[in-house]
Formats: sequence, structure tokens, C-alpha cells
Amino acid sequence: MLPYYKLVTSAGALTSDPALLELMEKDNEEELRKLDERLAEAERQEGESEISDTLKAELEGAVAVQKLALENTPSLASRVDIALTLIRLGFFFGNNGLITENLLKTERFIEEGGGWDRRNRLKVYRGLCMAPICRLKAGGALLLDALSTFTAAELTAYNGFLITALEVISVLPEIPIIGDLLNNLYDCHYAKFFVALATLEQTYLLPSRLLSPHTRYYLREMRILAYSQLLESYHSLTLESLSGAFGVSVEFVDSELSQFIANGRLHCTIDKVRGIAETTRPSLKNVQYDKVIKQGDVLLNSIQRLSKALC
Repeated sequence: MLPYYKLVTSAGALTSDPALLELMEKDNEEELRKLDERLAEAERQEGESEISDTLKAELEGAVAVQKLALENTPSLASRVDIALTLIRLGFFFGNNGLITENLLKTERFIEEGGGWDRRNRLKVYRGLCMAPICRLKAGGALLLDALSTFTAAELTAYNGFLITALEVISVLPEIPIIGDLLNNLYDCHYAKFFVALATLEQTYLLPSRLLSPHTRYYLREMRILAYSQLLESYHSLTLESLSGAFGVSVEFVDSELSQFIANGRLHCTIDKVRGIAETTRPSLKNVQYDKVIKQGDVLLNSIQRLSKALC
């Protein structure tokens, strides 16, 4: 914990305690001395497995030591475990290159025969890796797939990463704010939904090491979902009734809807003179046409790149 303590105190998150810092340094030095002795003994008298176990325990220079342990490990299962440890180190230090490199190694090891347990654990790791790049649907599918046989407790708690599924209903009493969020959206209690969303932001999203950088993205998508759900039920609504439904001011609703309409996220228009929002349902044929055009452009670009590579 010494490097982490120095990191948070240097960032101003905690006030440095010289006495505690000295104590942690002494404990680290003593632990490292013992590990050096164990490593020397393992190199003199024991085999590759014992040397690997000793290397994995060292704290200083964790990444370099884990990579050295990986090279000295004959067991395929142990290689998978070390690669997963390196991914966790990447999560901890925010090193995306380390995460990507060892995800590929882990997938290769598992294809060679890593066992069902490690295969399912890898799904959790891959699912969480998709959160930083906002691929929430794909990540959620992987997490749901691994839920029934969840064993990746070293990475996250069982109730720490999923919101919907039959298995999650059993843990909703432990996370009541998620139950409030889902139920209020389902029951169209939008003012209570906004309150639950704000509470979720403060209690779960912002404190989360993985999700905090994407809190604004998640909140925006959930607000768009709620606005869409209400607007699709009516041809038009006054801004006053919209603000009353969501428990916010007319100015706030006007600003939010204008932003989402301009970005193409909501299909409606605002009549400022009459003070109403009118739903404009897009033509299905137009949507399909736009989709074909976009997919056609992608296909043509791929063919052009392939032809250049072949020439």
C-alpha cells in the first residue's frame, strides 16, 4: 500500500502522516527482504513453480516481476492467472496498454486449454474493459453471460457490476437505489427517477474507479431514455407539464431537450411561442435508407483498402 499511499497524498486526496509513512516503509523493507531470501532459496533448491510463486508475491516493480514470473511458469493455468493479475494492475494504474496486451495473452492461453472457470472469469474482465470505451451493451452482455457462474471475486464483488437479470433480483435489497431507479422508470414516476439517478451518481458511479470517468455519459443516456419514453406516448406536451413530470424547472427541460434534439438523440421539436414539445416520429423507410447508405459507405471503404493491400 505504500506506493498507493504516496500517490493519493501527492494528489492531495489525503494528508500525509510522516509517522505512518515511516512505519509503512519499514514494513515494506522487511517484507521485501523476506521475499528476496525466499527467492534466493527457491533458486538454489527448488523448481520453476516455487520460483514463480515467490516472484508473484513481490510488490516493488509488480509489472516487471509478474512478467518474469510468467516466463518462468510452466503451467498453462498459472499463466492465465498471472496474465489476469497483470490486467488488474492495468486497471489499478489506468494503464490501457497493459490491459490490452494481457487480454490478448489470456485469450490465447485459454484457447490452448485454460479451463471453464478461467474462461468465465475472462468474460468479466473483458466486460469491464468495455466500460472505459463506453461499449456498455457489449460489456453488459459478457457480464450477464458470466453471471450464473461468477467467480471473479478478485476483480469485483458479485453485486458490483450488474443491474438486470433474474440473478440480480436477489441482490436488489442490498442495492435499493438501483431498484428505485428501475421501478420508477418502469412505472413512469419520472421525478422520483431523476432523484434516484442523482443518488446513484453520488453513491455508486462517482466513487467507482471504473465508472467515474463515464458518469456524465451514463446520466445523459438515462435521461434521454426517460425523455424518449414520455414523449413517445404523446403527440405533444407543454414544457410546463414536462417540467412537472420530471420535477425540474421549465428552463432546465428546455435546455436539455434543445441539446438532445440538436444532437439527433430525441425526435421532437420545440415551439417556443406556444411552449410545447411536439413529437416527430421518423419515417421507417428513411431510417432504413440512411442505414443502407452508411453500411454501403463502410463496405466500399473496406473494399478499397483490401484492393490496395492486394495490389
